[in-house]
Amino acid sequence: MRFLFMALLLLTLLVRHSGADLHDILLDSSNFTGGSSRPTRSLAGGGCNIFRGKWVYDPSYPLYTSGSCPFIDPEFNCQKYRRPDTGYLRYRWQPFSCSLPRFDGVSFLEKWRGKKIMFVGDSLSLNMWQSLSCILHSFVPNAKTSLFRRDNTASLTFLDYNVKIMLYQTHFLVDLVKGSHGRVLKLDSINNGDSWRGMDALIFNTWHWWTHTGRTQTWDYMEEGGKYYKDMNRLVAFYKGLNTWARWVNGNVDPSKTKVFFQGISPTHYEGKDWGQPSRSCLGETQPYFGTRYPAGTPMAWLVVNKVLSRVRKPVYLLDITSLSQYRKDAHPTLYGYGGDHSGTDCSHWCLPGLPDTWNQLLYAALFA
Repeated sequence: MRFLFMALLLLTLLVRHSGADLHDILLDSSNFTGGSSRPTRSLAGGGCNIFRGKWVYDPSYPLYTSGSCPFIDPEFNCQKYRRPDTGYLRYRWQPFSCSLPRFDGVSFLEKWRGKKIMFVGDSLSLNMWQSLSCILHSFVPNAKTSLFRRDNTASLTFLDYNVKIMLYQTHFLVDLVKGSHGRVLKLDSINNGDSWRGMDALIFNTWHWWTHTGRTQTWDYMEEGGKYYKDMNRLVAFYKGLNTWARWVNGNVDPSKTKVFFQGISPTHYEGKDWGQPSRSCLGETQPYFGTRYPAGTPMAWLVVNKVLSRVRKPVYLLDITSLSQYRKDAHPTLYGYGGDHSGTDCSHWCLPGLPDTWNQLLYAALFA
């Protein structure tokens, strides 16, 4: 609790020095989306927090193999592109106070017969969407499927069950448009949301692209209320954009028809100082971090997400993957993604099979426990 207090204080200072008004961002409840519901993190009917636990070696893992799944993109297919170690595939997440229900793909498909599930977000949503597709396929390998992919959308249909596992890729959730000012990130606009309607479950994600600068920055200006900004503190911008998303949820989601999840903040492992080894990165890491507390602590973006979700009027379940994923410094593609010819080291995405399979086990627990 002391760390969270200090982190919130630091976030307050960042907001103050960004030029934004402190009360507008952190303290004035009139700028929140209203309501008092908080994310659910426990198994139904019990007090077990499934996001607090430890990684244990389990030789029965992984849930599938890279060769058995036809849906894995090259950037995640570490075994196909000759990653030499396999230990990272064998770890299972064990909550401290309970056990996760074993993923049953046939039960999943039966219970969601005729329904549509959509992942909405950046390439971490792509990571999780492909993981779920592979897990389900491993249970019904002979089932008829139909795969559609075009531009920023994708849909995998298990035809025997009429279950659609869909993906809508968007870096920011809020709109990014081209206009007279160039590429404009509109912090108060979500026209893209029209594509998310009519789903039975929505799993949202955003954060990584909010931090990009230089050549990897995808916008020229930010805009809010008709006012343009060349830049602003990225946590403040993230907060504003996420509040716009929360207003969309409040205004467009019928909880009796649609379950809403937020995927949480997926950590990176580019800097070894985060786990106490300053000279290292994820490259060459073959085991999780086994300490009792991750040295880097809670990311600021996690605080922003929790602040926003605590004020959403409609039920939103936080898949709180941050802490358990921080320990998995060993689970990134590093040099073994992108067909093995990627020039950089990828410490942002995750190998498949791998960590996103656990995210989907947690999703399964949230849906069915």
